Amino acid sequence: MVGELKKNKVVVGPTGGSGNGSDRAGSRNGNKKGGSKPRTKESTKRQAMLNTHRINPFKYDMNEVLSESAMDPSKASAFLATVIAKASRISTKDAKEFVKTFLDSGDLTKEEFDKINRLLDRYSRAR
Repeated sequence: MVGELKKNKVVVGPTGGSGNGSDRAGSRNGNKKGGSKPRTKESTKRQAMLNTHRINPFKYDMNEVLSESAMDPSKASAFLATVIAKASRISTKDAKEFVKTFLDSGDLTKEEFDKINRLLDRYSRAR
């Protein structure tokens, strides 16, 4: 009786399953209906970003530059955190624009601005 065909139906045993561990055929897609296309990754242009493997030497060099500047230490801490976040997540170009706003407001001198830009270039890589 178990496994016999009766009117094109399989008689199932006491486990209640059809033998493959699933009651539904094609249950891979879960609740999705139809055969939807797999997602393709959209390519974006490679940008220079902060190399996260070298973030500690970058922080050390940035702290040297900021300790010699006239910027308030509490402001310098937040400034450094924002520069690192922008440079590692968005691009070094956006981080440089952020640094330029501090040059325009008078918190940084032109020499400090140039040093920070050189550090961003030195510790960046295309991703």
